[in-house]
Amino acid sequence: MYISAPTLDDLLHRVFGRLLKSGNRIRPSRGKAAESIAVLMQIKNPRARLSRSETKGRLSSCLGELLWYLSGSKNLRFIAYYLPRYTDESEDGRTIYGGYGPRLFAMRGRHDQVRNVLTMLRKKRDSRRAVIQLLDASDLAKKHKEIPCTCTLQFMIRRCRLHMFTNMRSNDAYLGLPHDVFAFTMLQEIFARTIGVELGAYSHAVGSLHLYDKHRKNARQYLEEGWQPTSLRMPPMPKGDPWRSIAKVVEAERNIRNGRKLLVRDLRLQPYWADLVRILQIYAHSRRRELTKIKQVKSEMSNHIYDAYISNVITKLERNRHEQ
Repeated sequence: MYISAPTLDDLLHRVFGRLLKSGNRIRPSRGKAAESIAVLMQIKNPRARLSRSETKGRLSSCLGELLWYLSGSKNLRFIAYYLPRYTDESEDGRTIYGGYGPRLFAMRGRHDQVRNVLTMLRKKRDSRRAVIQLLDASDLAKKHKEIPCTCTLQFMIRRCRLHMFTNMRSNDAYLGLPHDVFAFTMLQEIFARTIGVELGAYSHAVGSLHLYDKHRKNARQYLEEGWQPTSLRMPPMPKGDPWRSIAKVVEAERNIRNGRKLLVRDLRLQPYWADLVRILQIYAHSRRRELTKIKQVKSEMSNHIYDAYISNVITKLERNRHEQ
């Protein structure tokens, strides 16, 4: 199966529609599901990685998971702050065995795959070897609660554009796919800016793409939200090496998550990165139901593309306040 779409919402609309109609059934350990095998998806505009849907527009958890990767961490407390479901995947109550961060930056304790791939692409623009491995042979040597669903990430420069090819052994269409598209297309743009080329297409190949029965109602609700084709996309990442800014955002995330006071202006970040820090602040305020502070941060945003997400947060808090 091949699905090409200009945006994440266009892609999800087609994926959910097909899986809801699918008669192919499986019974994996996490529950009954409808499945499509050997699926190739492509998003032509990788910056169109945000969903405008009330159901799937959860930017904070997508951003939190990305920063978990970029920090090199496999700490459970970090990711459970954004995605509590990760708690079920921990084997020791402290870490996530299959966490991507250490595998990206210290595979087997010593291989910085991110640096190696960037070095390779700088030296040889036509390279076909720029592959990051996330699923390791050792993952199959003994039983684990969870192992990486992502097998490889491949990067190729063609005609001065960086194309990315993600290979997944398995993908939960409802919960996993939107987060994976966000994190990996952000990584694609980070790599493109580091090397100094433009963005190409994003391709996402999945062995088993599935929709669990427990999510069928949610998928139908998503399709009934009045979806319309849209060209909504994040603003371009600032040109130049992004890693110094990323380090500041990672540090800011840690401070916000741990309840430390932070003034975004003191970070001296470009508006693009400062807005991402403000998204993290809004999430922290939402957890504490600080509606006034959320509205204040919203007024400080540089780009209005995130307004729909922030408005959803405000609406939900106001609705909960009225119901109490």
